[in-house]
Amino acid sequence: MSTANQSNVRKPEPGAGTQTRPTVLVVDDEVRSQETIRRVLEEEFDVLECSSAVEAEGLLEREWIQIVLCDQRMPKETGVEFLTRVRERWPDVVRIIISGYTDSEDIISGVNEAGIYQYITKPWNPESLLLTVRGAARLCQLQRENQALNLELKVTANRAESQVAVKREDLRRRFEFDRLIRAPGSSLNTVCELAQKIAPHDISLLIMGESGTGKELLARAVHYSSPRSDKPFVTENCGALPDQLLESELFGYKKGAFTGAYTDRIGLFDIADGGTVFLDEIGDISPAFQVKLLRVLQEGEIRPLGSARTRKVDVRVVAATNRNLKEEVRSGRFREDLYYRLAGFSLEMPALRHRPEDIPLIATHLFESGRARFGNSVEGFTPETMQRMRAYNWPGNVRELGNEIQRMLALTEGPLLDADLLSFDLSDKESAATEVWIGEPDLGGGDLRNRVEQLERKILYETLLRHRWNKSRAAEELGLSRVGLRAKLRRYELEPAADRAHGRTATNA
Repeated sequence: MSTANQSNVRKPEPGAGTQTRPTVLVVDDEVRSQETIRRVLEEEFDVLECSSAVEAEGLLEREWIQIVLCDQRMPKETGVEFLTRVRERWPDVVRIIISGYTDSEDIISGVNEAGIYQYITKPWNPESLLLTVRGAARLCQLQRENQALNLELKVTANRAESQVAVKREDLRRRFEFDRLIRAPGSSLNTVCELAQKIAPHDISLLIMGESGTGKELLARAVHYSSPRSDKPFVTENCGALPDQLLESELFGYKKGAFTGAYTDRIGLFDIADGGTVFLDEIGDISPAFQVKLLRVLQEGEIRPLGSARTRKVDVRVVAATNRNLKEEVRSGRFREDLYYRLAGFSLEMPALRHRPEDIPLIATHLFESGRARFGNSVEGFTPETMQRMRAYNWPGNVRELGNEIQRMLALTEGPLLDADLLSFDLSDKESAATEVWIGEPDLGGGDLRNRVEQLERKILYETLLRHRWNKSRAAEELGLSRVGLRAKLRRYELEPAADRAHGRTATNA
């Protein structure tokens, strides 16, 4: 008997210490057979020998054994019976039967009950035996590598899941409603309060407002305050793409659907399944694409370009536009049924010129983030700079304000951002005159015709003011056409002021 089986110290697990050779346990009641097998294997393997199943189990408890070669005919029990117990207690051990008999029932039992790797018959060929044990050792190595990979995948998956959860929480914090910068008395507060109320409810949302007012930020705040917040938020600018390209971006395509479609591509609706799709500039899509989008919203399914089959998708659609979609519907340029599909709830982002109280807060926030990026030590704005920024009408809204602050940070050489760093348009006093452009109409004195004209002028002025100088809405309320309204604005010398309220000069109005 080998001296190795006399040790009571458990050997290190293969790969954990210095051991590199697999260990083979030979179980045979004939000592000569044990010695013969050992001589064949000992150059490549550590070989342990024993004469009974009881002795073998003791070795399996103390040693790291990868392969068991067991004789089928042994006193008290068969090799299959012993290897069946080995399979239950040490399932990773590779099991091989050696027998001088070729009983088919023994072979079937060995395969089914003991899960043997190979059935070797006597007399065996030394080279065949060595090849068989090499194959068993390779199988054992692959099993160990597979276990290690499974463990690593599990750890990696857990780590990835944890990282995703952290990033998702960071996104929730970054895009919560409180991050939409505004003063206590801002007109944006009402918009945010309404948006927070509808965010948990799975209805479509239409956000209107001029370019640069923060429509996408509001859409993200709605998404990350909704039950869909753990699913994707994807965006697409519908006004920037022709119909076919927009369709392929949103709905995907199959290989060969058009020239250049070399592989299948998943569309944004598929990517956002369970989440939110933000469709910016929705008012710019063509009538043909309006029909396709309407069907998707009605049926809740998409069909990729080049595919004959449709796929169900579950998305919440938030659309945005700087157009007056109601006016577009009345003029026939936008489908009424699509409008009502998109406008399950409508919100309008106020222009920056209508919330001057927010300008110092927004400017300071943009200044702080910009200063870190430019790496200078500017301390802030001069009072005159802030005063001029509050007075300007900002046709580009927050986006224009951000560009202006970056420009000043790039040009400044002093500790404060001076008013002379402002761009030409912003420094122009004419363009800064937004609110104070006329006095209120004087209704006192004059004949009846003069008083009626003054009253009409006052009504025009108040209606335009109420609709934030939107001529289409003012004309609708007054029962006038746009041409008629423009004529009255000219008659009462209100047109230049209305143009200045929109950042236009009399020349380009």
